[in-house]
Amino acid sequence: MSYRNLIKIALRALNQNKFRGILTMLGIIIGVASVITMLAIGQGSKASIREQIQSMGSNMVMIHPGQGMFGGVAQNQSNMQSLKLKDYNSIVAQSSYIAYATPMVNAGGQAIYGSNNTPTTLNGSNEQYLNIRRYEIENGQMFSEYDIKTAAKVCVIGKTVVNNLFTNGEDPVGKIIRFNKIPFKVIGVLKSKGYNSMGQDQDDIVLAPYTTVQKRILAITYINEIMLSTVSEEVSNLAIAEVKEILRQNHKLADGEDDDFDVRSLEELSSMLSKTTDILTILLACIAGISLLVGGIGIMNIMYVSVTERTREIGLRMSIGAKGKHILLQFLIEAVIISITGGIIGMLLGISFSYLVKLVVGWPIYIQLYSVVLSFMVCTVTGIFFGWYPAKKAAQLDPIEAIRYE
Repeated sequence: MSYRNLIKIALRALNQNKFRGILTMLGIIIGVASVITMLAIGQGSKASIREQIQSMGSNMVMIHPGQGMFGGVAQNQSNMQSLKLKDYNSIVAQSSYIAYATPMVNAGGQAIYGSNNTPTTLNGSNEQYLNIRRYEIENGQMFSEYDIKTAAKVCVIGKTVVNNLFTNGEDPVGKIIRFNKIPFKVIGVLKSKGYNSMGQDQDDIVLAPYTTVQKRILAITYINEIMLSTVSEEVSNLAIAEVKEILRQNHKLADGEDDDFDVRSLEELSSMLSKTTDILTILLACIAGISLLVGGIGIMNIMYVSVTERTREIGLRMSIGAKGKHILLQFLIEAVIISITGGIIGMLLGISFSYLVKLVVGWPIYIQLYSVVLSFMVCTVTGIFFGWYPAKKAAQLDPIEAIRYE
């Protein structure tokens, strides 16, 4: 018997029980659609996190003072004074993997303009901070190397600070704001970057020359942080190892002695968040995959019913020459047709639901080809796996006993 005839017989049998076939497909349809939608949401979240981290500077390396002891009391990083300008200059001079670098000093306080004020942080840096953090000047200009050398009282502010201080819509450039009673001339406004993946407002920022913050605000000679940008993400680990070696030499740390500084990169954060979203995506896909399992059990159940209902038909066909393998293939083809048809409908619904989630809820989605192909392959294998046993049972029926079956 040809495969074409077997397929025709299978289609004719399914056509005689359309409603039952549709209900059987439903489990497969829901399972496939759920898997595709859940994977799209999970991968979309992962892509969104990586995109936001890249906007912060994914090849950024941050150096902070390490925790230490002073007078027998453990001190946190903010109180340590182990980073000096000498360290920054050594890294710039000796490192071969650094594209941009800036010393950082930070001071919290109140920014004031007229009768308006807002709490914010004054970030002292050099002009390369914009390249490291991927900020752009929207209006005005960035402070210069000359401003840094002279500790000029100038600043560049973000959109949130502009909105909070300049409520009448006036141009901030050229205006004088005060930070902790010290006047600063606004010489530039940054383009808006919005919130990052950790919920921090990237526009709530005031930039000033680090020398100005050191001398006029904090009255210190050390620095709070060194911020670097490597030439590429691929060399971040090499850059970190090189920076550690330079700092250990500067700080005269002996072999086996703990570092008195801490070096981290955003690539570590990106990797950690990616692993977390991958775990959640797999969990969501497994939960959705249960629907596929239920759908497969539904196929097996219906095929058992079909075998029982058509026992006499099977006996008659075997008595006139049909072989066991033909009976097995007929019922197996029916199961595969149900699963493949359900899989195709499920894929279309899954893609549609994914875009509906993006449109209605606003969640980021990313449909990968592998998730669609994998879902289709799984539903096909499900049809074969759960359809095999009932089909095998039909093929093993005794023709005489099958004809006598009531």
